[in-house]
Amino acid sequence: MGASSMIILILAALAFSGIAILVSRILIKGSTNPAKSEPYECGIPTTGKTWVQLNVGYYLFALIFLIFDVELVFIYPWAVVAKKVGWMALVEIIIFFFILFMGFLYAHKKGALKWL
Repeated sequence: MGASSMIILILAALAFSGIAILVSRILIKGSTNPAKSEPYECGIPTTGKTWVQLNVGYYLFALIFLIFDVELVFIYPWAVVAKKVGWMALVEIIIFFFILFMGFLYAHKKGALKWL
């Protein structure tokens, strides 16, 4: 597999997505229903102002959670080969946890983990 295969794959993906969008625009008749422009809230009609600004702290907390959650994915392959690799695996995971802990301390110092 060379560069030509990758170029063909990218062109095929662009063509497939472009054709799908074009076919949907041609075949599906759009309607302008005022209910379609309302935000969805579990079927309950909205009252008051629906476009409110959320606190950025929720997003920061979610991003920090994702970062530390994804790091757990790297621990599983390490656990599988740790016995074969030996002491070097232990040193590597200690360095890995040290870097994670430093990231945790940085997030805590910046206040990203405070809930409101």
